[in-house]
Amino acid sequence: MDNDEDYKKKQQHGFGPNRVAEKPKNFKAAIIKLIRYLNKFLPLIIVALILSSFASILEIIGPNRLRDLTNKKKKGLMTNMNFDAINSIALFLFIIYLISALFDFLQGIIMAIVANKFAQKMRTKISEKINKLPLRYFDTHSYGDLLSRVTNDVDTIAISLSQSLGSLVGATTLFISSIIMMFYTNWILAITGITSSLLGFIAMFIIMNKSQKYFNARQIELGKLNGHIEEIYSNHNVVKAYNGGKEASSKFDELNQSVFECNKKSRFLSGLNQPIMNFIGNFSYVSVCVVGALLTMNNSITFGVIVAFMLYIRLFTGPLSQIAQGMTNLQTAAASSERVFEFLEESEMEEEKNITKHLDVDKVEGNVCFDHIKFSYDGEKNVIKDFSCDVQKGQKIAIVGPTGAGKTTMVNLLMKFYDIKDGDIKIDGVSTKELSRENIHDLFIMVLQDTWLFNGTVRDNIRYNKENITDEQIMEACKTVGIDKFVKSLPGGLDYVLTGSDSVSAGQKQLLTIARGMIKNAPFLILDEATSSVDTRTEELVQKAMDKLTEGRTSFIIAHRLSTIKNADIILVMNEGNIIEQGNHEELMAKNGFYADLYNSQFKK
Repeated sequence: MDNDEDYKKKQQHGFGPNRVAEKPKNFKAAIIKLIRYLNKFLPLIIVALILSSFASILEIIGPNRLRDLTNKKKKGLMTNMNFDAINSIALFLFIIYLISALFDFLQGIIMAIVANKFAQKMRTKISEKINKLPLRYFDTHSYGDLLSRVTNDVDTIAISLSQSLGSLVGATTLFISSIIMMFYTNWILAITGITSSLLGFIAMFIIMNKSQKYFNARQIELGKLNGHIEEIYSNHNVVKAYNGGKEASSKFDELNQSVFECNKKSRFLSGLNQPIMNFIGNFSYVSVCVVGALLTMNNSITFGVIVAFMLYIRLFTGPLSQIAQGMTNLQTAAASSERVFEFLEESEMEEEKNITKHLDVDKVEGNVCFDHIKFSYDGEKNVIKDFSCDVQKGQKIAIVGPTGAGKTTMVNLLMKFYDIKDGDIKIDGVSTKELSRENIHDLFIMVLQDTWLFNGTVRDNIRYNKENITDEQIMEACKTVGIDKFVKSLPGGLDYVLTGSDSVSAGQKQLLTIARGMIKNAPFLILDEATSSVDTRTEELVQKAMDKLTEGRTSFIIAHRLSTIKNADIILVMNEGNIIEQGNHEELMAKNGFYADLYNSQFKK
């Protein structure tokens, strides 16, 4: 229920809907946090990694046996071919390579399951977290950025887990095992191959260190871009009406270019790994061939050793490329996980476990006392300076004042959306500090300036979050607010599904939300600029519906159209966070003060 007045205050205090927290990124810390969140899946992950390691170990055995096969064939060319021995070695190679492939396949399935379940767990945690965050968080973060964390960032982590972790461990195992087997086979060729590949290691780690900051920046810029898209698409009509397409497109191009630049730099640097590894691999082949030929000429090794080493070099340099690609994916996952964990670690609303008092909706009388309220968004400059007021049961209280006076802020404090800095609010003599937020929310009906209807049936929209509500009760509420004929005219009546593309007028939407309030049947009512978005004729219909809604309830009405609150019992005139005048319409007009000037200014010809 943000009004322009609150929005401006938040802007002054450094808040803004498109701000994205940009903190220093720490790859190691992000990976550690990711492992902590994966603790439930560690047994499955360990099994997958063991399978991947076994697959790599079986693969590394092959070249050693292939050496024996080559030597026997060479010996057979000189004498008689020993087909039994050759067939035995060939069968052995077939079996180990088959088992290796099977292990690789199984680890892939296990990691895919883990990744999907982890993504599901993260989205559930985010959903639960949203309900625990204070309203302040949503005042300072765009919805698009939040959606980007729920979708893009969680998916990025899941894909990296599924495609990279198992292959990274397998490649590392293969890399280490190939080094061991090379030294076991011939230490001279081993040193030759490793030395020629050492350059690849150095280049890879330099590139990784340089590219990490661009992966982090890319995720942040992507969140900003999504925030802009959500903002423009959800207000497309306004953009078109004000011919703001060029400006919106220009802003989009700017943000899109930022994403492009970060993506280009991160991908370019990480993309260097593959050609560097290919060059180093080919260079290692040449080195082994040259040194191996010299050793063969001196009868230091057999031809089979060279054949085996050619495979070992492939198994040694190949994992370097996989490790480089795996680390690149982990960099992206780390950047995404930091954004997700940053959200999950946001400060939550204070827990209310110690609260034992509870007000029964059916037994609340409806008295409210504001006792010297003070409030600040930033903890320094007070928006509400010293607000006091006693509201009696069933009274209709109108709160008026210029933009930025603190009208909506007072309602937010009453609903406990924000915590009071100083002072107290009491409902029937009980402090709101002693009541849970859920209990307070149960006591209030809210009809806001921005109507909210979700994709669902008319029935579900009206009885929102209320159980055991019959169709007769819903239609009675519709009849009370004068919208029953409209509902009956819809195909299927209450079963008609409302969508964002429906041609439902602003007035009809507002009347539907008022019917929703009728169904809730709470003792308090808050109307926040409820008629500001409708035409004069529709305003009369909405006003009549609201008058019926206020019957028997203590009502708080925020209005800029002062003609709509002339019949209020008490009108509180606010300015700069204080009540400067109060009384009914006639009394305030007679004073010829601030309210009278405000009222007359709306009817000057």
